[in-house]
Amino acid sequence: MRVMLLATMNRRDCPIQKENEHAQKRNTLKWVVWLSAFALFGLFRQAQAADVPYDVKIVKNVMVPMRDGVKLATDIYLPAKGDEVVGGRFPVVLFRTPYGKSGMGVSTSKYFVRLGYVVIGQDTRGRGGSEGTWHWMSDDREDGYDAIEWIAEQPWSNGKIGMLGCSYVGATQHLAAMTRPPHLTTIIPSNPSINHGIGATIYGGAFRLRVWKWVIGNVAKGSRQARDPNLKKALEEQAAQWRYYLLNLPLRRGMTPLRIAPEYENMLIEMMEHRRNDEYWRFSNIIEYVDEHKDLPTLMVGGWYDLFSSSTTETYMALKKSKQSPVHLIMGPWRHCGNKQSHGQVDFGPDAAVGMMTYQRAWFDRWLKDSAGDFDSKIPYRTPVRLFVMGSGDGHKTEDGKLFHGGYWRDEPDYPLPQAQPTKYYLQKSGDLSTAPPEQETASTTFEFDPENPVPTVGGCVVGSGTLMQEGAWNQWGGNHTWSWPVPLPLSARNDVVVFMTPPLEQDVEIVGPIRVKLWASSSAVDTDFTAKLIDVYPSSADFPAGFDLIMGDGIIRARYRDSDQEETLMTPGETYEFNIKLDPCSNRFKKGHRIRVDLSSSNFPRFDVNPNTGEPPADSRRKVTATNTIYHDRLHPSHIILPVIPSVK
Repeated sequence: MRVMLLATMNRRDCPIQKENEHAQKRNTLKWVVWLSAFALFGLFRQAQAADVPYDVKIVKNVMVPMRDGVKLATDIYLPAKGDEVVGGRFPVVLFRTPYGKSGMGVSTSKYFVRLGYVVIGQDTRGRGGSEGTWHWMSDDREDGYDAIEWIAEQPWSNGKIGMLGCSYVGATQHLAAMTRPPHLTTIIPSNPSINHGIGATIYGGAFRLRVWKWVIGNVAKGSRQARDPNLKKALEEQAAQWRYYLLNLPLRRGMTPLRIAPEYENMLIEMMEHRRNDEYWRFSNIIEYVDEHKDLPTLMVGGWYDLFSSSTTETYMALKKSKQSPVHLIMGPWRHCGNKQSHGQVDFGPDAAVGMMTYQRAWFDRWLKDSAGDFDSKIPYRTPVRLFVMGSGDGHKTEDGKLFHGGYWRDEPDYPLPQAQPTKYYLQKSGDLSTAPPEQETASTTFEFDPENPVPTVGGCVVGSGTLMQEGAWNQWGGNHTWSWPVPLPLSARNDVVVFMTPPLEQDVEIVGPIRVKLWASSSAVDTDFTAKLIDVYPSSADFPAGFDLIMGDGIIRARYRDSDQEETLMTPGETYEFNIKLDPCSNRFKKGHRIRVDLSSSNFPRFDVNPNTGEPPADSRRKVTATNTIYHDRLHPSHIILPVIPSVK
């Protein structure tokens, strides 16, 4: 019986056998399903882990050798998981700075490393922890090249390198691009400090004293001398007297607060002596030597109230004309290296505030990660140019006491705007500003310019933060915030300020682009300055009973450089000459009921150094004389301002 049962059980058609087979199949299927689910769960966890931001691993003060053997202190921020560096090759974001690499490195690395980038911060030569002797940007061409190509050779680099940063840090990008490093892939220069011989430092032959203050203020912050505590203290004490030195220009070697840091003293005095746009400034001249600049995707970012607004827009124009790679321009209503909705005494509305890192990420993802996606259809890259037009606000007083000037964004195919119409507004004998040419046979206005009592700078395209001058959008009134006009009266009340303005506008007038003033003028001196300022004049209101004279931009020309920025020609006293003054570019809507105003004078201090009127060599004068200056505005001398008017504004 037992044998028969076993035999039966061994038969394939036995019900018990079949049930066992079915059970095995069910168990096998369960294992397959479970294993598949486990595998899918593992893949899900891997995908989920890939979406988790990287951690940041910092390798500090790697001394990177340059071609001459000088080593530059470099921090490397690497993608990591916990304390372990992630293997593989990544695109790289580089910034090179004279301000100390750790400050910018923390915020930049936290943002970009977590997104799968390596971030590199490097102290420029002679600054921070780097070896060598500092020179004003002139070493940053070759040093930039060497740093980029060193990065490309590292095991964590995929060979695609982008750069970003503002001001001096923005300049290092263009300077590196002028040497065409093979692995420099794209740049995002914001408010770059370049083109020093044609506006950034030497402006119409005058010297931007912001550069003077930069050198005075930074010698005790990061120079090689400041590594010695005693020297650092001495530099800080001398730099604290900068107002005294500024009021007793020019500087003389060995007699300045910089004498214990000779490379800084020599550089500053050399810059103040070299007023010509010549070989001395060639290292920073991107506009006139744009053929040397590497052809690569470039995003230019600037502000209408930035001291480098002309340089930024003109560099965009030069690159766009000569390069095949995409070149984009973003211009906001911002001051230097700022992108908020307000500055000075004015609010431009919430649309003015921009999260710039989001824009930078989209740009780097496109050019360093080849993530095209819908890049071309999203703000701000759906057109090559994105500009903020100021002035659409109603002029009420905000909760923090600012004038609400407002504004809105324009997406445009190019800059200057193709539809802009250069429109001449002529100076009239009556003090009016009109599109009709003057009809008088003779008309002129004469004033005295005393170098000992210069017209004060009150806002505009400057950097000051209250220590040197007020920056940004300010009412053109005096007060304790000025050096030489402490009374609460408008600057237009001064006898050395000549004012021309339109009647109240019958309709809105919108302008976007470069601005120039053409004057016919004479002087009792062999050399003097002529300045021009564009102002949006608000009428009286309940919030601002005295109105508001909002500066939009200004400029200057030193008479000896009236014919050329490379040659000096003194004047014959009493003879009439033509002068062309380049103002800062502007994008503003002058609203109905407002007035367009032009203020003319011969000084704007301390934005620019004051002309002593003596004709002595630049930065080597000891005398000052008062000049009697005359501006002509008649039929034969139709002095005017040229505004880029956008048609059909209602």
